[in-house]
Amino acid sequence: MHALKLTQIGNSVGVILPKEMLVRLKLEKGDTLYVTDCPGGVRLTPIDPVFEEQMALARGVMKSRRAVLNELAK
Repeated sequence: MHALKLTQIGNSVGVILPKEMLVRLKLEKGDTLYVTDCPGGVRLTPIDPVFEEQMALARGVMKSRRAVLNELAK
């Protein structure tokens, strides 16, 4: 667990992430960090949750329609 302090950045307020956390999340300056509401707080992730949901649906279609996709690939 890390305690993060809020800091003034121009007209906004931001959070500075420790280097260790950036390394663990594989983030660099300019990357996008997604924030989603969760029960009891928020979740920070480098993965776009909407894209992940779409990919899960696509994987399900690809798995259930494998024969059709193989035929189309010919």
